[in-house]
Amino acid sequence: MPTIQFRTDELTKVQSSAIFQQLGITMSDAINMFLRQSILHGGLPFELKIPRYNKITLAALADMERSKGKGVRGKSVSAALADLKAEDGDNE
Repeated sequence: MPTIQFRTDELTKVQSSAIFQQLGITMSDAINMFLRQSILHGGLPFELKIPRYNKITLAALADMERSKGKGVRGKSVSAALADLKAEDGDNE
């Protein structure tokens, strides 16, 4: 069987290897699945698009970056949203 070599960054390799391990497959198995699916689809087996975020999502991402992972915590989504509204002075 021929050998294919490719380059990726360390984080991508570690994160993807962990996922494949949980699935019970190797990196080689995953790449072979990708290649076979590409053949079956006659192209890439997933949609390629540039993600577009609305201004609320962009603001949340910027806030998350500024907080350095200290994010909003609450007992529930409703509680976390209530905390956010209270911080912003939003009375919706």
